[in-house]
Amino acid sequence: MKNAMQKNNYRTKNKDAIMTYLQLHKEHSFSAYDVNEYMQQQGNQVNLTTIYRNLDKLTECGIIMKYKTAEEECCRYQCVKPQARCHEHIHMQCRECGKILHMECEFMEEITKHLYDHHKFLLDCSGSVLMGLCADCAEKAQK
Repeated sequence: MKNAMQKNNYRTKNKDAIMTYLQLHKEHSFSAYDVNEYMQQQGNQVNLTTIYRNLDKLTECGIIMKYKTAEEECCRYQCVKPQARCHEHIHMQCRECGKILHMECEFMEEITKHLYDHHKFLLDCSGSVLMGLCADCAEKAQK
């Protein structure tokens, strides 16, 4: 991940700290405020604008995806899995633990075809998020 963000830019302590945060949270969505809190905990005094600027660069590079959920006013981000083609499938997020799951199965073709054939709607999965509970959290909730 580091190389893609720093390819045309110089390295800074803040960029390195953000990249470390991404490595630690690659299976969960996060906000700029989450990154800011992590930076503060690590003793990095950084402006929130700097965090947003770096997250925008990472989005442009295709390292993370940016989306806005209906429940929140701020944008959320998630790491893009290498070769995952996240723009081609829907994402599911656990409301309890925040884990992101990728719907990488043949059912996506069926959904896409149905939406177009029956509704004349072309699905754009970029930034898609269905909310619910992952298997682990659903099991805990039933106990």
